Amino acid sequence: MERESTTHSPRIDEQLDHDTASLTSGAPVESRVEEFREQEAGADDEPTPDALLRGGRDPEASPGLDHDEAERRSELARFLEPSAFPGDRDALRAAAEEQQAPPWVLGLLGRLPGDTFENVQQVWEAAGGQTEQERF
Repeated sequence: MERESTTHSPRIDEQLDHDTASLTSGAPVESRVEEFREQEAGADDEPTPDALLRGGRDPEASPGLDHDEAERRSELARFLEPSAFPGDRDALRAAAEEQQAPPWVLGLLGRLPGDTFENVQQVWEAAGGQTEQERF
């Protein structure tokens, strides 16, 4: 005889399964946009993974962009909505301020040249960020 969980009702079990589905299915990353919706980190006495999840990215395949740079570029893109493009330095900075971007993002946008940018990649390159290099 198989027993069901006695700690939660079936409805709560289903909701808990739904809340962790982004971590257990597909890419093992949090899919929440708003920080307050993200799953809580482990407690002090719980182990944390020490392996870096590369998300299928092979460091040999993209030698110009390391994990930290990829994270920073991704964080920059988080505060620049597609509707902000095309835009110049001042328009992009204003759009990032509306999204409550952190000071490092606002500083990076403030140092851009006065050109018009079509996408986040152009902003990243103008700011001096590394890019992926394809291998043939």
